[in-house]
Amino acid sequence: MFSKANLVSTIVTTIWGCAGGFLLWGILADPFLADHLGSATGLMKEPLDVVHLILGCLVQGFAFSTLYGKWASDGASASNGMNFGIWVGILIGLGGGLINFATGNMLDIVGTLANAVVYVVFFAIMGLLAGLIYNKMG
Repeated sequence: MFSKANLVSTIVTTIWGCAGGFLLWGILADPFLADHLGSATGLMKEPLDVVHLILGCLVQGFAFSTLYGKWASDGASASNGMNFGIWVGILIGLGGGLINFATGNMLDIVGTLANAVVYVVFFAIMGLLAGLIYNKMG
């Protein structure tokens, strides 16, 4: 669990979590998703709580890297990592997104489905990075 590959993967996926999240949701998806907000208001914090954002990305990076290490016990690769990331993106983005749509008013269905695509891309890239690291170091 605390192998060199896992620790390096945790650091890299944490950086991707912060930077990639900002790029995908903060820059690319924000204009589209803003047009598909539900009736809930005041959801986003202004200003951002950067300390807890980084801590959350660290936890996410560590959990993702640890789970990927178990997934790839027969051999790590970039494509294997992307495959893992796609499934995580489907689990969280589509599954969790549809549950949130059914129980809350954060996004309409179009926004929910678009957000799920962003999640799949985000975690596919995270998986690619973890797969490359585990392949080189594992």
